[in-house]
Amino acid sequence: MSTITRRIQKNLIHQAWPIFIASLAGVSFGVLDTMMLGNFNAQSLQVISLAASIYITVTVSLMGVIHALIPMFSQLFGANQKTEIGILWGQGIWLAFIISLIVGLALLFPDIWLSISGNIAENVKEEIKTYLRITFFAMPATLMFRAVYALCTSTSRPKLIMYINVASIFIKAFFNWVLIFGHLGLPALGSVGAGLSTLIVSWFTLLFGLWLIFSDTYYHQFSLKLGLPQWKYCKDILKLGIPMGGSYFVEISAFTFMALLAAREGVHVSGAQQIQMNLVALLYMLPQSIGVATAALSAQAIGRQNYIQSHFISLQGLWLGLLGAILTILVIYFGKPYIVSLYTNDPQVAIMAASLLSIVPLFHLLDYFQCDITYILRAHKVATIPFITQAVLLIGLGLGGGYYFGYGAGKGELAWLGDILTPGAAVGVSSLWIMCCAALLLCGFILSIWYYIIIQPHLKKSKIGAAALQ
Repeated sequence: MSTITRRIQKNLIHQAWPIFIASLAGVSFGVLDTMMLGNFNAQSLQVISLAASIYITVTVSLMGVIHALIPMFSQLFGANQKTEIGILWGQGIWLAFIISLIVGLALLFPDIWLSISGNIAENVKEEIKTYLRITFFAMPATLMFRAVYALCTSTSRPKLIMYINVASIFIKAFFNWVLIFGHLGLPALGSVGAGLSTLIVSWFTLLFGLWLIFSDTYYHQFSLKLGLPQWKYCKDILKLGIPMGGSYFVEISAFTFMALLAAREGVHVSGAQQIQMNLVALLYMLPQSIGVATAALSAQAIGRQNYIQSHFISLQGLWLGLLGAILTILVIYFGKPYIVSLYTNDPQVAIMAASLLSIVPLFHLLDYFQCDITYILRAHKVATIPFITQAVLLIGLGLGGGYYFGYGAGKGELAWLGDILTPGAAVGVSSLWIMCCAALLLCGFILSIWYYIIIQPHLKKSKIGAAALQ
């Protein structure tokens, strides 16, 4: 292994591990909700499965818009345009606040989402509505914090985000304990308590993050300023952010609609699906962290007009992602019974969850590749093609095909494959996961070809220029 390779891998790991810890801390909120409500009662587990799926769909989609700041900041940082970063950061804060209030209204009309789930008990519906009304007020803080996240990540200072998110875990766990189960003299609120704790921790995270970056002298070089909203900058963010947010929406909504469809097969299947989704989201944090780190360092090289280095960073990021995927697959394969026991004490939910977890190793391997190649394309400010590809395949083939074979005219036609990949699982939810695997396989293949098309002219030009200087 060459010195350059070792240095790049070291830089990637140095950048990726704090992002990974921060991401684990962030997704742990959902893990805490699922585990605590799973041990509260089966109804509350179904409520959080449906309500959190809707909340996460809207929130994560809008996060994708604000995450357009990561490649924008990174390229500016590589080009040493630091004052421009400070201006763009303030505009990102404004944009996050505005879209959280406008698009966030989707949380206040849950009946549209729940119509997909068939007949749901009225008391469950009311709990879902209450949870979403509460979390509507958490969304502005959650999105504005992503501008802080983008700044720290793209300027190679991700540890700050790690500290904030780790601190938030303890606050979330404490308020969950108090509000879900009814301690310290308060009533047991179940899923409503989980929503309230999310609201509290979201605003804590934002305020703590703002205090840290304004008190850290490192960030003074960017002259961070809020200013007034300026359409010129917001338009630039949206130009890249809308297709990025679209990609996030496609990825997360596929899982949301899977949860809504799984509810048709009963409370135990719905609970098992929530456990599966929660675990997959947890596993996704590793390839995502490596992808974010790879995109940031690659975009910095692009800002310096060094495409050869950018390409090499991208390749090393893919290799590191593959290694991480293999390690996590081994953990899931050997630890499945223990993992299920952590999530639920309901024997019927546990049996169904164990069946679904059989497909996780295959799903995770395919998900890692399409995730990392998507982030590499974003480093080049290419977001529309990934969005279109993911929309067609994940929604059309994955979700559409899963519905056809699981709940539609082709119901049961994939049962033979389900017996291999998800033995013992319900036909509908099994078909959804199988078709999502097929969609991810094609998605990764197409996006890797697109990256080759984009990078080859730059590499060829760089090599010709290097040869001319010799």
